[in-house]
Amino acid sequence: MTAPGDFRARKGLGQNFLIHQGVVNRIVAAARLQADEPVLEVGPGRGALTVPLARSAGHVVAVEKDPWLVDYLGGKLRAAGMEHVRLVQADILRWNFEGLVAGKGSRFVVLGNIPYNISSPLIETLLRHRGLFSRAILMLQKEMAARLTAAPGGKAYGAMTVLVRYATSVTHVLDVSREAFRPRPKVDSAVVRFDFGAPYPRRARDEAVFRRVVKGAFGHRRKTLLNALLRMLEPWAAEELGAAFEHCGIDPRRRAETLDMEDFLCLSDALALTKVAGGDT
Repeated sequence: MTAPGDFRARKGLGQNFLIHQGVVNRIVAAARLQADEPVLEVGPGRGALTVPLARSAGHVVAVEKDPWLVDYLGGKLRAAGMEHVRLVQADILRWNFEGLVAGKGSRFVVLGNIPYNISSPLIETLLRHRGLFSRAILMLQKEMAARLTAAPGGKAYGAMTVLVRYATSVTHVLDVSREAFRPRPKVDSAVVRFDFGAPYPRRARDEAVFRRVVKGAFGHRRKTLLNALLRMLEPWAAEELGAAFEHCGIDPRRRAETLDMEDFLCLSDALALTKVAGGDT
């Protein structure tokens, strides 16, 4: 087997290993772990975060796709006597999250230095299973972090912004230079914190309709709202959309990036009532 010092990151897996101890310390501090809280680490790599997390958490489940790294990190943890870390060799996007059992009603804290090429699908996966988690502290591409914390009206504001903020509150923790990694990526990163216990205070009448409206509106973001929603795979009728716009006081000539959360909730609630009254659209 290749010696640890000779290991080369696999570009196809988006591997960039965090080597800056100061950044590691700030990520662990941002997690605010309690001694009895279980942790799910995504992509532990060579263990830069895993080892300090294991010192703070009562139980750690670390999911790593690369079998070589699972073998390497397993040896490192055994040598340190950290038997409360369970290493899992799996693709996190295909892993069965329902197998996570925290015990005593606790919810997992998620941490990870996330490969840029899986950031969006991973966040969507965490949102689908958000009942399992109390919070998440994730290292993401700086551009992605900006999208998650963007205000309405700008180019960074999009469907992901709205859907994430509906499910959880998001805060920026710190920016991280590309110099903190080996190999060095081409872009800088940022750490963001998701608090799943603090979703947007108002709930949609029908969350499936809410997601459909948000994704449909941004699916053709250069189009007006009316035209964007009429170009969905299964659009509402123009009359139904017009009635919903009028009910919410939203000009159908506006574009998706100008709507805030309340606008999307009003529009989706109005269209959800249309769905109930007239059947599936």
